[in-house]
Amino acid sequence: MKKPDVRGFFDPITATWSYVVYADGETDTRCAIIDSVLDYDIYSSRVKTESADRIIDFIKKKGLEVEWILETHIHADHLTGSAYIKEKLDGKTAISKHILKVLKTWEPLFHNEEDTPLNGSQFDHIFEDDEIFTVGPFEARIIYTPGHTPSDTSYLIGDAVFVGDAMFLPDVGTGRCDFPDGSAEDSYRSSRKLFKLPESYRMYVGHDYPPKGTRSPECMTSIAEQKHRNIRVHEGISKEDYVTKRNNDDKGKAVPKLLLPSIQVNLRAGKFGKKMDGVQYIKLPIDKI
Repeated sequence: MKKPDVRGFFDPITATWSYVVYADGETDTRCAIIDSVLDYDIYSSRVKTESADRIIDFIKKKGLEVEWILETHIHADHLTGSAYIKEKLDGKTAISKHILKVLKTWEPLFHNEEDTPLNGSQFDHIFEDDEIFTVGPFEARIIYTPGHTPSDTSYLIGDAVFVGDAMFLPDVGTGRCDFPDGSAEDSYRSSRKLFKLPESYRMYVGHDYPPKGTRSPECMTSIAEQKHRNIRVHEGISKEDYVTKRNNDDKGKAVPKLLLPSIQVNLRAGKFGKKMDGVQYIKLPIDKI
C-alpha cells in the first residue's frame, strides 16, 4: 500500500493540529485539508488568516489541487478556516451527516436559521457513515466515532486515520465528553472501533496538550501505541471504569473560551452569516450556557 504524505500545522493558541494529505511526487496532485483554523481574537473580535495562509502557501508551493476541505466535527475551541481556504483555493467542504444533530441542538439558541441551514446544505458534501471516497490516488473511508460530540467522525485515508478529538496522544487520553449529547460510553465504543484497524496504521489527532514539562506538541501515534499505552482507553480498561473516570474528570470543566463564536461560525462551514448594514455579528446568549 502506498502511504499518503501528511503535513501537520500546529496552532499554539488553540493547540489545534490541521493537516494536508497528499501524494508527494505523484502525477495526481489532489489533496485534502483537515480541521483548518481561522485565527480569532475574542477580545477585539478581529479575524486573522495566518494559520490558514500557512496551509495555502504550502499547497501552492507543492503544486497541489484542493479536492476536499474536511471537518472531523463542529469544533468548540477554534473557528474553521474552511470558507476562507475554499475562496482562495476552491475544493469541496464536507462533514458527517451527524452535523444535523448538532444543528438541531444549537440553532434554537442562536436563532440563526436565516443564515444557517438546518439541512447542512452550507457544506458541499455530507458524508454517510462508512462512506467510501478518494483523496487523490488514495481510497478513504468514513468512520463514525462519537463521544466527544455526537458528530465526531474520523477519516481513514490509506494507512492514516484522522480522529479529531475522539482520541489524543497516549499520554493525554481522549477528548472531553460533556458537550451537549456527548457520551463517555460512545467515546469508549469509538476507541474500540479504531482499535480494530491494523496496529501499524498511523493515527493523527486534532489537538495536543503535552503534560507540563514532558515534550513538545506532536500529532501522530500508531494504533498499536494507543492500544497499549493510552492512559484512558488502552486495552484492559473496562467501559465502566473509563466512563466513571471520564465523567468525573469532565464534571465542572470550564466552557472553552471560543465556544460561542466557534459554534456559530463552524455550523455555517466557516462563514460569519448575514450582514446588517455591512457588519457581521457574533451572538452571545446571556445565561444560557
